[in-house]
Amino acid sequence: MTQTQITRTTKIEKLIEIKEDAVAFLFEHNIRCIRCGEPIWDTIEEAARKKDYNEAEIDALIVALNELP
Repeated sequence: MTQTQITRTTKIEKLIEIKEDAVAFLFEHNIRCIRCGEPIWDTIEEAARKKDYNEAEIDALIVALNELP
């Protein structure tokens, strides 16, 4: 089975479809997508920027998301 690569432009809605643990992971990283009613149509990068993530932090977030089961 081929795993979908998560990128900065992956929509949060798509992310949570392919990564079951993504909601809790994002919540733990101060990106509240569903639990707090924030929009799920943002990209991961857009959501991270709203929380003042810098370039390196966004890159690290993407790497960590790709490592989720």
